[in-house]
Amino acid sequence: MSHDHGAGGHHPGELSDGEVRARALESLFREKGYIKGNVVDEIIDTYTHDIGPLNGARAVAKAWVDPDYRERLLADATSALKELGIGGLQGEHMVAVPNTDDVHNVVVCTLCSCYPWPVLGLPPRWYKDAPYRARVVREPRKVLAEFGTTLPDETNIQVWDSSAEVRYLVVPQRPAGTEGLNEEDLVPLITRDSMIGVTLPAVPSEAVAK
Repeated sequence: MSHDHGAGGHHPGELSDGEVRARALESLFREKGYIKGNVVDEIIDTYTHDIGPLNGARAVAKAWVDPDYRERLLADATSALKELGIGGLQGEHMVAVPNTDDVHNVVVCTLCSCYPWPVLGLPPRWYKDAPYRARVVREPRKVLAEFGTTLPDETNIQVWDSSAEVRYLVVPQRPAGTEGLNEEDLVPLITRDSMIGVTLPAVPSEAVAK
């Protein structure tokens, strides 16, 4: 399975029809002078790492510090996300699933690549690749280990299959050592991959030092 660095995934040069068309359009727009410099890469990078995942991270951080909001998020994620101005196409029907000491959640779309764009931004390539979609259902513990996530043997791993009807947001557990952080400080700890469930939130360096 590939996480942008492993074997068995998407190889350079193996472009999908959509990627071929997108590159052709980009080349045409550059020739016409509509696109200059690295503007496309910058837009994609911003949406991938900032705008999209930041929305989900804001919701998770609020759930960590506000028990009432957490309750609303778990009861009706679509409505709770709208409270923060988060929603839209590909995020119309959201379900939030919380990680606990006993259960770890991970999300996949086994049929294609259904994904909550308004909440998490652009989907990572490995999420769309067939190896991840097939293997995480059969051997989730091994797949998570390949992402660097090793869970206790007694932890139950729940795999959620996204579809056109419903998309999932994993609510990670708040890391130990963050009790003194406010909502704004917690947001950078919450990554896109932790809200898919393949990794855990980052741990503040001061907590590690302790």
